[in-house]
Amino acid sequence: MTVPTQMESKTMRRIRFTTALVPLAALFAVALPAGALIGQDTTADQTEPPQSAAEAILASPEWMQPPQEIMDAVLAPRYLNMNLGSASPDRRWFLHQVSDGQVTMDRFSRPFDELGGQFLEPQANRSRRLSTRGAVGYKLISAADGSVTDIEVPRDARFSNASWSPDGSQLAFYAHYDTETHIYVADPENGRSRRVTREPVLATMVTSFEWTANGEEIATVLIPQGRASRPMEPPVPPGPHVKLTEDGANRLRTYASLMATPYDEELLEWHVTGQLATVAVSNRRVTRIGEPAMIRSFDFSPDGRHARVTTMRRPFSYIVPVSSFGRVEEIWDREGNVLAQLDETELNTGIRGTPGAPGVAGEEEEPERRSMFWRADGAGLTYLQMEPEPEEEEGEDTEEEPEEEEGEQERRATRKDRVMLWVPPFGEDDVSVVYETSQRMSSHRYSVGYEWLFVTRRPGGGGGGGPAAFRGGGGGRITEYAVRLDEPETTYTITERNTSDFYENPGSLVMTSGVGAGGAFAAVGGGGSFVEMGGEPGNEVVFLTGTIYHEDPLESSPQSFMDRVSVRTGEKERVYESSNDGQYERIATVLDADAGKFVVRRETPTEIGQSYLVDGDTRTQLTSNVDYTPDITNAPRQRFTVERPDGFRFLVNVTLPPDFVEGERRPAMFWFYPREYQDQESYDERGRTYNKNSFPNFGTRSMEYLIRLGYVVVEPDAPIVGDAGAMNNNYEHDLRNNLAAVIDELDARGIIDRQRLGLGGHSYGAFSTLNAMVHTPFFKAGIAGDGNYNRTFTPLGFQSERRIFWDAPNVYLDMSPFMHANDLTGAVLLYHGMHDQNVGTAPDHSPRLFHALNGLEKTAAMYMYPFEDHGPATVETTLDLWARWTAWLEVHLAKKERPVT
Repeated sequence: MTVPTQMESKTMRRIRFTTALVPLAALFAVALPAGALIGQDTTADQTEPPQSAAEAILASPEWMQPPQEIMDAVLAPRYLNMNLGSASPDRRWFLHQVSDGQVTMDRFSRPFDELGGQFLEPQANRSRRLSTRGAVGYKLISAADGSVTDIEVPRDARFSNASWSPDGSQLAFYAHYDTETHIYVADPENGRSRRVTREPVLATMVTSFEWTANGEEIATVLIPQGRASRPMEPPVPPGPHVKLTEDGANRLRTYASLMATPYDEELLEWHVTGQLATVAVSNRRVTRIGEPAMIRSFDFSPDGRHARVTTMRRPFSYIVPVSSFGRVEEIWDREGNVLAQLDETELNTGIRGTPGAPGVAGEEEEPERRSMFWRADGAGLTYLQMEPEPEEEEGEDTEEEPEEEEGEQERRATRKDRVMLWVPPFGEDDVSVVYETSQRMSSHRYSVGYEWLFVTRRPGGGGGGGPAAFRGGGGGRITEYAVRLDEPETTYTITERNTSDFYENPGSLVMTSGVGAGGAFAAVGGGGSFVEMGGEPGNEVVFLTGTIYHEDPLESSPQSFMDRVSVRTGEKERVYESSNDGQYERIATVLDADAGKFVVRRETPTEIGQSYLVDGDTRTQLTSNVDYTPDITNAPRQRFTVERPDGFRFLVNVTLPPDFVEGERRPAMFWFYPREYQDQESYDERGRTYNKNSFPNFGTRSMEYLIRLGYVVVEPDAPIVGDAGAMNNNYEHDLRNNLAAVIDELDARGIIDRQRLGLGGHSYGAFSTLNAMVHTPFFKAGIAGDGNYNRTFTPLGFQSERRIFWDAPNVYLDMSPFMHANDLTGAVLLYHGMHDQNVGTAPDHSPRLFHALNGLEKTAAMYMYPFEDHGPATVETTLDLWARWTAWLEVHLAKKERPVT
């Protein structure tokens, strides 16, 4: 295959630059004019020394490093800690993915094609995220004693998608080399691995593989034999970029990275056309299934003889991403013959609607077959389906229907819902009814031997059908019941609760991937997840796990529990309940519910979580996790409620420097993200799951790190409150009053110097940071990342706002800080990923705002980060941001400067 150079493809949008990190001491080899800031010409006079180290950092075009105490916190190897959350199917092992920290820019800047939301590497024939993420190895932790086995992995590769064979005797994983991807299989007993694919995998649209139930084959997508070279972009554009409207209101989101030309279409088809195949694990023999196609997904039957295959179909579109393109789901046999069509979805350009997308008209239809999956015993496909509509009698007058008896009306209004079994060869006559009920079912699961069926019935799930019924609608009762399939008329209620009763959740059924019919292990997920049962025939039991929440979370923390429930009588026995004495413990994995054997994770506010094997009265610690920033963990914290002038009450979290002295006023950095609520009650509901005994988790961008430099870190809630559909009418009012209430309370407590306050946020928090700085005088410094600063760029809705610009123009304009840039108080630092794919926060927002601020004589800096999406991913970008942030606060909050070394 020929890989184009950067000059040969305009579709691969690349910028190459140095990735060397520049230590602070090395910076002083470069002389910068005094007071130089971003936006000023620093080339005319390079003889005067910089006014300060902080200003030099802000002006430097090189990668920068923050102060050592910040860098140590950011780079702390938390990824070495283990969380034993999922066991192998035989429950003997836990898998730990070994990381080496954040991705580096040399990997992140590898060439890729950007096609309608898909980012594909032509040189390696895989999705970009498989190159930018992944592990450097794997470790297996024994569920018996915590001993560790290292999996042997090849050099010069990274790894992902580790997957157990159904019986747990083998572990498969992707190995990603620079130019190709292969599948390896390891033996957990000794850690040895070997490559099983002779030909490279095509991991562009399908980015995973799967085992057959007997563990003898792995199904995957390979690069087609005789594949043509990557299409070359025409050197001369053949015509303009074209978009046309359709009939109807099409309130699309502002998608990034849309396709634009016929060449993009050709390139996409080349990238995603692959060969479905199975690979024999023992001898690496390849069985090709059907002809190469644009495969979106596949799901093989446990015996490997059939597969559900979804393929993408033309036409493509220039106004919606690839995820909205047309597709067909079919059942294929081993030769690639189509036995049945399950579903056909046309290209959705927005007129039909996109579920979950704000401001988009229309609604997708409910599928005819719901909750479909393969039965692990090889019987066929199981699914839910409504009884067919009664047929109209021939010659019946549909214009004016005759009056019906009451019973007949009820018969027509109520259709039965059914659990169906579809067996090979999947013809029209190969379907049978397993179970039926007059009430709507939302999901179904089986016991390991398929003697029992477990059904979930949710609110709105009556017999009438329709999408609203399928989704469950509003309030009501959720019922989980069991049916023995040889006695279908008798149902046994396992749990029943009202959806509005948050504190009475009975828990969820414990699932297993145990031995299926014929001794074959069932694959985890889909049809491979069974309800775990214990007890004896005639006295069967199931198990429920869940969390107990208390009405006052500041008084009592959540508690984890497991109940043993008699299926036939409903009698419950609590077999485990965690304590509430200053620690939080929860069940992470159930190994043998009937024997009372499971793994728990225990933590406290000052002790990092560790995993323990609980076997009766015996506890064995399985992990030795490390708290890499104990000074931040143990820093003084305050959590309190403040009240706005309108009486609305909300929470504030404050982290103080370790050396903080009561009454000492420190500069403070606020970091926030406003959210919308209809009233006090809806806000209070969000705090019901607060856990006062949880260990504080930190990441690479945790603002608490600033306490090491002496700052108070304030993380307030920021509720925007109003009637549904009109909350943003109060946005500016609530934003100002929220911040004023917090500042007044912190001032009264003697915690902050209100003359030295900073404010920041990311995404909607960045948007709100700018709004606060143009509508209030409270903040000397602002930090805003990946934000939207002009709501007229999202005129068809944003966040929870469903009115379009022309319905509420004043709301859009008042909420756009760009429109009020002349009122900015304080100095603002803008940062933005140059490849931001988030809907509504296109990278041009920051340059446009900076351009305005520069012309308005405001103090601002802007940093645009190559290849970064909606938030920094690379270690270079993350460290550079911290260097700029800390320098910005040092300059503009007038904190005592660090000495230059």
